[in-house]
Amino acid sequence: MSLRKALTPFLMMLASVFAANASAADYALVAPPQPTESGGKIEVIEFFWYGCPHCYHLEPMVNAWLQKKPDDVVFKRVPAYPSESWGELARVFYTVQAMGLLPQLHDKIFDAIHKERVNLGNKKIREQWLAQHGVDPAKYEQMEKSFTVVSDMARAKQMTINYKVDSVPRLVVNGKYYTSGELAGSPERIFAVVDELVAKVRAENGKGGKR
Repeated sequence: MSLRKALTPFLMMLASVFAANASAADYALVAPPQPTESGGKIEVIEFFWYGCPHCYHLEPMVNAWLQKKPDDVVFKRVPAYPSESWGELARVFYTVQAMGLLPQLHDKIFDAIHKERVNLGNKKIREQWLAQHGVDPAKYEQMEKSFTVVSDMARAKQMTINYKVDSVPRLVVNGKYYTSGELAGSPERIFAVVDELVAKVRAENGKGGKR
């Protein structure tokens, strides 16, 4: 028996082991890597959609992680915008953010959609809901058409394309790595993986522990 024939089963076994390990990875690469806008800090982006029940389920974990976020990490939410059907709720996010009301209304928007079954994608229903929460619908509509919101929407749409976002929630670390509930094994493990990726980026940048 030739050496090549003798080694073939062994090589096949190694290939299967490597394949199994690759499929078990809890993160994936962004291809190609994307530039960040974090001023030298490590950027973590959450791609989400208000209409996504998995994003709603993850939100308490996002908030818990933010309470202990390292100082060298910048966190950004980006509403995924792969189609016009998702665009209406992305516009809600950016309009509320431009009005300076996101801290007060972000969780309430999620609750309205998933707990109270309010269709905030419907303009008339949305105006009623906004008024109930102390927001002038006329001012909201004016801000919705502003250059700021239009620019933010265009940016979100381009980022959705550039990052090849085809499902949410998705957490991206420094434009290079991403994870999700599926990749991490469960939603509860997502931020453990994010922390590992942040540490990985620090090591790549030649920096020490968290600051």
